[in-house]
Amino acid sequence: MIAIIDYNAGNLTSVKRAMDRLGRKSVITDDCSSIARAERIIFPGVGAAGRAMTDLKKKGLDRALIEAFNEKKPILGICLGTQIIMERSEENDTECLGIIRGKVKRFAVESSGLKVPHMGWNSVMLRRKHPLFQGVEPDSEFYFVHSYYPLPDDPDRVLGETDYIARFASALSAGNLAAMQFHPEKSGEPGLKILDNFCKWDGRDYVE
Repeated sequence: MIAIIDYNAGNLTSVKRAMDRLGRKSVITDDCSSIARAERIIFPGVGAAGRAMTDLKKKGLDRALIEAFNEKKPILGICLGTQIIMERSEENDTECLGIIRGKVKRFAVESSGLKVPHMGWNSVMLRRKHPLFQGVEPDSEFYFVHSYYPLPDDPDRVLGETDYIARFASALSAGNLAAMQFHPEKSGEPGLKILDNFCKWDGRDYVE
């Protein structure tokens, strides 16, 4: 069973539909015991960091996610879920989960002339091989919609990068945790391939 974390942060049904299309059994839940029993976890989200962390803490989901990470359970962060795994976000000056050391920054729109939020299709330049991207063509494009991006302290946590205003980390990995700033569930066949790979993933962040 795959647990899709429900913390009032949107886009859950699109993730569930993608799992259904892949024939994978999943459940949208905010129940910590169900999350503890799940084989793997998807942590999606859209919205503001401050409200998201308030809702996570209110439901005890912050602890559930950290425990799942420490237990080496495969976890996939999506969009806001990718930002919340960092230590702190500039959005609402929010203390986050701290699973990956680093911060979340807002695009510096005033120096670029490009629009924020970053919305649309862009490619991801992988810095190394990873099981979640196996079988995904290098020139594939993915759907983004965000105003903030993760900035890990350790560059080795950066799995992939994308150019918009500046080059930013659009995919992260840390052992059994992988996180995408884009929306794989809204990115057509390449995104479905990533989700399918996640459903088979054993939690190792390298390709033998």
